[in-house]
Amino acid sequence: MEMLLADKWQDYEILECGDGLKKERWGDIILVRPDPQIIWPLKSGDWSEYDAYYQRSKKGGGRWEFRRKIPEFWVVHYRQSQFKIRPTDFKHTGLFPEQAVNWDWFSSIINRSKRTPNILNLFAYTGGATIAAAQTGAKVCHVDAAKGMMAWARENAALSGLQTAPIRYIVEDCLKFVERELRRGNQYDAIIMDPPSYGRGKKGEIWQFENDLWGLLQKCRKLLSPQPLFFLVNAYTTGISATVVGNLLRDTLDGLPGSVTSGEIGLPVSNSRNTLPCGLYARWTPA
Repeated sequence: MEMLLADKWQDYEILECGDGLKKERWGDIILVRPDPQIIWPLKSGDWSEYDAYYQRSKKGGGRWEFRRKIPEFWVVHYRQSQFKIRPTDFKHTGLFPEQAVNWDWFSSIINRSKRTPNILNLFAYTGGATIAAAQTGAKVCHVDAAKGMMAWARENAALSGLQTAPIRYIVEDCLKFVERELRRGNQYDAIIMDPPSYGRGKKGEIWQFENDLWGLLQKCRKLLSPQPLFFLVNAYTTGISATVVGNLLRDTLDGLPGSVTSGEIGLPVSNSRNTLPCGLYARWTPA
């Protein structure tokens, strides 16, 4: 099992981490956020240089504490793409930088294919994967149940010069959308999904990773075109290993010539030789 590092960033880095905290540089802004994976001790005792710190509450949740005034949002770059960054109430910033290693992977596949593939991106959040695929010239269907995230994704696409790119933005429960596409007879040359551990759709639909992923994968299998390019599953669910997700994807695509690889994705830490694991992946590519 392989750890894939998103180590090509210029506008993002983990400066240091330890004792449950990571200090990150997002462009010129320094943020400190908690991370449960970081159980090793701090190497540096001086963490005074930062702009904002997310302080967890013992009652759950938390809040940002600002040492100095920062913009409401700012923009970071990755290759040709640009992303709006904004600290949210739930410690997130609107982007998961470790996913860049997946963006580079499938972008190279699309470019080598010399095709204009039709790609489905489920649980698409603020559009990192959508933008990476659209930058290659692919047609993308971007699906997420959160209306606010959809608006953010459109902003990111505009920042990246993709206002007129062939991107369909769909605010809908992902499973219901897949079922509707099956009824319509639509097909996709590649599927990307980044399902949460738990989620609730706009009409109260409940998603639980360990209960619902298999059924979603089975339905997505039927959406694949006769010559698919790839299938990518990302996950962050505690207690689920990359091997498990790889097994699910392998069994889903049984009979389709190709291979499945799975492992962790992560980020390098600038002041040490450590890496921070940030989730897992399972990838299928044709033979």
